[in-house]
Amino acid sequence: MRLVVLYTLIAGPALAQPLLQAELVRRYDAAEASQGVAADATALYAVGNSEIGRYDRATGRKTGVWSGDPRVYPHLNSCVAIGGELVCASSNYPATPMISTVEVFDPEKLIHLRSIHLGHQAGSLTWMLRHDGAWWGGFANYDGHGGEPGRDHTATALVRFDDDWKVTARWSFPAGVLDRLAPRSASGGVWGDDGLLYLSGHDRAEIYAMRVPRDGSVLTHVATIASPIEGQAIALDPADPRLMFGVSRRMRQVVAVRLPVLESLK
Repeated sequence: MRLVVLYTLIAGPALAQPLLQAELVRRYDAAEASQGVAADATALYAVGNSEIGRYDRATGRKTGVWSGDPRVYPHLNSCVAIGGELVCASSNYPATPMISTVEVFDPEKLIHLRSIHLGHQAGSLTWMLRHDGAWWGGFANYDGHGGEPGRDHTATALVRFDDDWKVTARWSFPAGVLDRLAPRSASGGVWGDDGLLYLSGHDRAEIYAMRVPRDGSVLTHVATIASPIEGQAIALDPADPRLMFGVSRRMRQVVAVRLPVLESLK
């Protein structure tokens, strides 16, 4: 795949890495597409605060919906298809102190199966993934609304858990990426087949490729990719790891893009 490098930076704090460009593939109308999207081989799952809509990937037709009580599920942040289940990150945003849960759904019946209560953590859980024999979660922190006293967006963290949901490691974000996220935080994350962690913010139409260092506690910023995905949670095609799905809250759409290959930057 041809690697495109843009030397004109988009508005905001300067980037420490070249700005690359994702290729738009397709848009799907999805009324629930406000918080993010999950993907499996045949369906897309548009995630809203208290709802999940399932859409056929080939036709874009809506094939099911789950609606929860907002008092019980005030803020679903993302979902991911793992082992025949939808594993969703959820929080009590904008309430404080920040309390997070993992909510698990049956993707075929679109029914809630169980909750995993994480309690008060490093922030507000925005995404949760399975990778390399462990659970990995992104915890958001905010300036002002929805934030806790004494912490702002610079406290955004990546946390690794064992199978008993005990914290085994934690990483912070580099200053250059935090500047792009301010005053909000990281909203989505996926592991690429290249070993990099791809992260999305709250609003900017950018994807940040990061490396988890072998030593040290700060993620390494590898590249920034401009994209029609406008922040929020993201997903990768299980069969095509360069095909990414995200959302446009403004247009209530799921957006499919093709990521550039970053081999030359690794």
